[in-house]
Amino acid sequence: MTDYHVPVLLDESIDALRIVPDGVYIDVTYGGGGHAKKIIEKLSDKGRLIVFDQDGDAKDNVINDKRLIFVKSNFRYLYRYWRWLDVGRVDGVLADLGVSSHQIDDAERGFSHRYEADLDMRMNEDMPLTAKKILATYGYDELLRIFSKYGEIKNSKTLASSIIDKRMAHQNIGSSVEFNALVGAVFVGDRSRYLSQVYQALRIEVNDELGALEDLLIAGLSVLKVGGRMVFISYHSLEDRMVKRFFKTGEISGKERKDEYGRSLSKIKSEKKLILPSEEEVRRNTRSRSAKMRIGVKIAE
Repeated sequence: MTDYHVPVLLDESIDALRIVPDGVYIDVTYGGGGHAKKIIEKLSDKGRLIVFDQDGDAKDNVINDKRLIFVKSNFRYLYRYWRWLDVGRVDGVLADLGVSSHQIDDAERGFSHRYEADLDMRMNEDMPLTAKKILATYGYDELLRIFSKYGEIKNSKTLASSIIDKRMAHQNIGSSVEFNALVGAVFVGDRSRYLSQVYQALRIEVNDELGALEDLLIAGLSVLKVGGRMVFISYHSLEDRMVKRFFKTGEISGKERKDEYGRSLSKIKSEKKLILPSEEEVRRNTRSRSAKMRIGVKIAE
């Protein structure tokens, strides 16, 4: 499992769930099963763990345990599968929103600028949209939106224009080598950091990560019982901002709804303490350095 993905904030996230032995829990990002294994260890024979992962490779890591149910699906469909499984309201929902080490290190998946590969970046390889297709078909305005919003690229206009110019000259930009050469001619600041931000932006668009997260937050709150806990680990500011707003107000917009007397209608409250990896964990696993963990508790139906 550790070869597939090193779980981040493992002990902290399990503690945050406050696991009830007979409870029902959902891990929406199974990956290598690191978090799931720890949850299973704390469950009784009556406890249940439902795990989601849209990456077919994750199924090879499934723990052989009658208490575990594996769902090969994007976590945005949590509510649909929860209804189908008929397990009742759950005690906790865990999400580790980072790309798995396995996906990053598998050169053929095209997630990293460090490897020579086609620009794929699909977490679910059954989906039609790839990064290569985005670079070949998206217009200037769409490219500008992706790089400025999802990558926070300072010279997004220059980058978008360069991609369009390359296409107009009938030159391919379908591989990491071709794309890195293009980016290398326009980057500002640190080249490696710039490339990472550009690749992140494409990955978010390919997988509709923010749209999926929005659906997950709403569904997660719906399936929780009162007192149930949502534990979310995010890795970039856009995700963390969305999670923070939702846990604080119960609304994706971050604008709290109130009744006619000015009382909050939110069904969730945030545990205010932001949890970060320790210095020791960052030394052991450098990919944990940007992780932020937040906890939300359901307070009303």
